[in-house]
Amino acid sequence: MDAIIQQLALVSESKDVGIGNLMRVAAALQKQASRDLAPVWNISATVDAFEKLEDVPLGYWPMIVKDDIGFSGAAGIHLDNDRQPFALISSSTDLDVWSLTASHETLEMLVDPYGDRLIAGDSPKEGQGRVSFLVEVSDPSEAAEFAYTANGILVSDFYTPRYFDPLASPGVRYSFTGAITEPRQVLKGGYLSWVDSTTGHWWQETWFGGAAPTFRDIGPIDATSGSLRSQIDRITSAETAKALSPGRAMASAAGLTSAVAKRSTTSKAAMWRTQIDNLVGQARPPTAPNTPVRRARRVSGD
Repeated sequence: MDAIIQQLALVSESKDVGIGNLMRVAAALQKQASRDLAPVWNISATVDAFEKLEDVPLGYWPMIVKDDIGFSGAAGIHLDNDRQPFALISSSTDLDVWSLTASHETLEMLVDPYGDRLIAGDSPKEGQGRVSFLVEVSDPSEAAEFAYTANGILVSDFYTPRYFDPLASPGVRYSFTGAITEPRQVLKGGYLSWVDSTTGHWWQETWFGGAAPTFRDIGPIDATSGSLRSQIDRITSAETAKALSPGRAMASAAGLTSAVAKRSTTSKAAMWRTQIDNLVGQARPPTAPNTPVRRARRVSGD
């Protein structure tokens, strides 16, 4: 079945993120969306870089990189006055840190644009029974340790729809990198959120410290105070920022650094330029050497 194409716009209003790096990250996010996310979640998307917010066409969902977003809980995905999603992304002087954040928001915006998608399943907490999980595809393995690269740019791992299976099965992929190895698993630095319908309370399994995940009751969430995800993000924003901050230094599946990838692209660009120069040179008509210049004879009038 054909999927509707969602169009995302990446814009920088940060002094630390110039148009060059903005375009490189947009290309990496486009590759991740089309190569990695689309086959798993049946989602089609484009990601394009724009110089300023005023250049973003209607119908695009903007993702704005800013130096100052007011408070940490403002980062993440929100809905505008027309109930269309947009994202605020904290900038960084480390490209791999803000690209990882941008990837995290891109994946979650595409899978659950409005921040309220729930999937039923068995609670990880003993005695709760069936609960409804909030779909946040990057959160259980959000830490930089589990990231990978696209075009040499660091991007986020994400879980697959099989993440909510009732039981583990051999050969099943629960997250793109394979870091998650069983249903509803939370990795170090990550978390999972759900609502217990019998009490109306929201719960989380978090692994923000210590040797193993823990459970916490965060109480009821007011549906009139923004999307479910935006309210969860406000609670976990500090821990999420901490999990993403190490960047490539902790990314065991990262592959080539952007600097190494840049060497390859520079060499390829040099080859292209040589070929282009040769073709342009062949296209110019040759000038014969030592061709005398003929001057028009001046004719005087009667």
